[in-house]
Amino acid sequence: MHKAPPTIGAVLTPLAYIASRWTPSPRTVRRAAFAALLMSVAIVVTGGAVRLTGSGLGCDTWPKCTDDSLIATPAQGFHGAIEFGNRMLTYVLCAAVGWAIIAARSAKPWRRSLTRLGWLQFALVMGNAVLGGITVMTGLNPYSVAGHFLLATSLITVTTVTWQRTAEGDTAPRPRVPAPVRKLSWALIATTLVLIAAGTVVTGSGPHAGDSSDIHRMPFDWATTAHVHAVAAWVVCALALAMWLVLRVVDAPADTRARARDLLVVLLAQGAIGYVQFFTDLPEVLVGVHMLGSCLVWISVLRVALSLRERPAAQAGVPAQGDPQLSAV
Repeated sequence: MHKAPPTIGAVLTPLAYIASRWTPSPRTVRRAAFAALLMSVAIVVTGGAVRLTGSGLGCDTWPKCTDDSLIATPAQGFHGAIEFGNRMLTYVLCAAVGWAIIAARSAKPWRRSLTRLGWLQFALVMGNAVLGGITVMTGLNPYSVAGHFLLATSLITVTTVTWQRTAEGDTAPRPRVPAPVRKLSWALIATTLVLIAAGTVVTGSGPHAGDSSDIHRMPFDWATTAHVHAVAAWVVCALALAMWLVLRVVDAPADTRARARDLLVVLLAQGAIGYVQFFTDLPEVLVGVHMLGSCLVWISVLRVALSLRERPAAQAGVPAQGDPQLSAV
């Protein structure tokens, strides 16, 4: 059969044009979603490198690097190169998000839910780029820096959900565990958010301001905020342990129990790094690793929560959760 000619006067959008000529495999769609997740974590880690090397004002204006140059100049030296490199990585992130949008739009059948999630990722990237500019123009205001990190965490949330959704169908979610277990997961999510928010206060009141100049800090005692952060971490660990035990008691699916186990491993590693950096006067390398750990903890918490329900495939061509062909990226 030949395709019907387009209706007279109809205009194809660029995405629709690509979709009419390319059909990605479910594995390709999943890899595109994972690439966006990977880059959303990478931009957090490299942003941390900017702060930890004191390069936060390496480019002292935005969107240009200087008043007269779009890119870093030799006069700005190492710090300018680091800050400008992080800005350029935003374009790589945009490319990854764009690939995820194109792959979702081109999938057959069209996964509209994935496309919407992709556009939400793009909106978060653009919003955080603007907030990053505000952060530079306000001289690394610690509250703006904290908001910058929290918005990046929101992006990680959406990219994680998108990655999970590529392994599911588009039917209504169906619970895989009893209701009390799902309520425990909400408590775990809420407490982890408190932990992450407390971490931004520790950062905002701590010694790594992001530049060698006199940067305004949050008016809190750093040691006290670090202790509050540690208490929140212990609560998260207790809830994660409870989740792991409860999932075994209710005989939850194997993949759900595995994700709860992975969360415990990540939390233990993150906690060990946190205490070592506290008692060794915050060496830059360990702080950077701790920032990566923060991302991994949040992703692990989300994956546990998302594994407590499933969306079986309603039609051919849409992968169902647990499809062995999609278990690997």
